Amino acid sequence: MSIRKLSTAVAGAAVVALLATACGGGGTTATDDPDARTGGGTGEVLTVGMPNGTQTENQSPFATGSAALSLGYAFVIYEPLMMLNDARPSEEPQPWLADSIDWSDDYTQAVITPHEGITWSDGEEFDAEDIAFSIQLRQDFEGINTSALPIEAVESDGSTVTVSFASPQFVNQAKLADMLVVPEHLWADVEDPTTFTNTEPVGTGPYTLESWTPQAATLVARDDYWGGDLAVPEIRYSSYNDNNALTTALTTGEAQWGWTFIADYENVYIAQDPEHYHQYAAAGLGIDALFLNLEEKPFDDVAFRRALNMAIDRGSLTEVATSGVNPPITSVTGLPLPAGEDFVSDEYAGQEYAVDVEGAKALLTDAGYTGVGEKLVDPDGEPVAFELTNPAGWNDYLTALDLIKNAAAELGAEATVQPANADGWFADIIPPGNFDATLHWTDGGATPWDLYANLMDGAQYQPLGEPATWNFGRYQDEDVTAALATYAATTDDAERSEALATIQQHFVEDVPAIAVWARPATAQYSSLNYVGWPSEEDPYNQPQPTGSQAAQILLNLEPAAG
Repeated sequence: MSIRKLSTAVAGAAVVALLATACGGGGTTATDDPDARTGGGTGEVLTVGMPNGTQTENQSPFATGSAALSLGYAFVIYEPLMMLNDARPSEEPQPWLADSIDWSDDYTQAVITPHEGITWSDGEEFDAEDIAFSIQLRQDFEGINTSALPIEAVESDGSTVTVSFASPQFVNQAKLADMLVVPEHLWADVEDPTTFTNTEPVGTGPYTLESWTPQAATLVARDDYWGGDLAVPEIRYSSYNDNNALTTALTTGEAQWGWTFIADYENVYIAQDPEHYHQYAAAGLGIDALFLNLEEKPFDDVAFRRALNMAIDRGSLTEVATSGVNPPITSVTGLPLPAGEDFVSDEYAGQEYAVDVEGAKALLTDAGYTGVGEKLVDPDGEPVAFELTNPAGWNDYLTALDLIKNAAAELGAEATVQPANADGWFADIIPPGNFDATLHWTDGGATPWDLYANLMDGAQYQPLGEPATWNFGRYQDEDVTAALATYAATTDDAERSEALATIQQHFVEDVPAIAVWARPATAQYSSLNYVGWPSEEDPYNQPQPTGSQAAQILLNLEPAAG
């Protein structure tokens, strides 16, 4: 798949102007307040909830953990170059602040054409210099270049911006497209953008910050927003102390949009108002997988890896551990569907995982194991035993580990579940490979490269005991490492497809990790006051309020029929 030219139409055509009439019942109406703003019409106030506790005043779109990023309102103040659809990552991005991003044949250079007619919320004109400045900031200050793009040079001729990279960026095109832009006329005087708290944010987005407390931020709709009218006049971003508090707020209607894990969500949340309460889980290309230590027993033997892979019931895992929220991985390629459909190689099209305990036992017997199904002994005469570990309190992961332990027991292997301290897991268990098996996520992205590289890239190999950034299981295969490099760098689509087929063949045959379930972007929302939310029927984007797609969702909302 090629997304060499990120352009589909002018940005103005991609944004639909919405009616701003009030209708529907319940909640607070913005016009009930004599001081209410007129920027977005007379609809209901929308409360967004997140379970992130007391916030510190920091409105930076760069600072990890800032209140603006933590609660999500950074993404309705600031906007990206292009709008990605994380629910359908193979779709072409929509123009947004940029009309197009044109890549060179070798993906080492991108030419960005900004959309005209955009203004910052302080009335200043938005132009190419703002884009160039925002990209240059990432080059000059590594701490805010969170996508780790190898930016080599940024140039602007006043009408376009040209960005040069130190290496081909085929697999990172979406990271450039999703980059938020800040105003040069305000940020040029900031000495250190990595520490700047930006307490009076100015953006191109549809909302501006009106008030802030450590528990909540209030934003109001702009009446001069370049992208069209807004149905929601005011958004209140509330930070609840924990998941339980947010669950209560969502089920009572105090909050109408947010994300928290709700066990048995259909009974706990949906059933409280089946007509209006919804939960949508949009699966991109990221997954959760059981990472295996491939350099120590029992997972240094591919026969045992294959057997355990065959014995695990992924449907039960997701149903029991995630209340069915996380879709089980069904494709033997490890790709989540439907997001990964366009990337499944012809060899594995339609091939799905099936629980086959008897087949797994036969495989072990053929490989020289004894005591199969009772007390498993490997070909060296040693009992097969291993430890499954994840942080204490991560109930979905730990529940899944218990079920994996039971699957191992059916083969005769003795597995134990060992909860760990979260800080220790992140620092002392995962990076140095101090584990037998552990559940961990992969990145998503617009292509499967991130997923497979996280699991299999020999270029990221580190010896056991040395900290690794990815490839925690220490998988090594020269063909796979070369194929991942080819996929990322080649200018030939056929060569890229061939590389992906090689990667998938080794994933299926070598079982470097066991793909368990997709990592969907999930959110709860109420349609009592507003309709037009993303859904399985209309997957125009993922539904969370904490991402660039938040602005697109708010532009798509309309008052519910009253």
